[in-house]
Amino acid sequence: MAKQRSRPTRRRETKKGGPGSGRRKSCPYCRDKIDQVDYKDIGTLRKFVSDRGKIRSRRITGACRRHQNQVARAVKRARELALLPYVSGDTGDERPGGRSKRDRDRD
Repeated sequence: MAKQRSRPTRRRETKKGGPGSGRRKSCPYCRDKIDQVDYKDIGTLRKFVSDRGKIRSRRITGACRRHQNQVARAVKRARELALLPYVSGDTGDERPGGRSKRDRDRD
């Protein structure tokens, strides 16, 4: 015969207010009832591009799948037409290791 447990089993309690418990952001284009993303609307497209020039993900921007695809295409088209830069406008002297190009040359 199986041995009985003397103490009651504890069930997992549901997390309340944890990092993943918030509501998803609503799509800014769906909220404003905009059907198509315009590649000439640089002000809006800049919100979807990071300071390093990368297109932000749906998780960050809150865009729906349809509009995120349109945003990606619009950003790429705006880059081709030189409306948006491919990368940010910093000088590029800083290297990832914290050393500039000049420091490397001194070694």
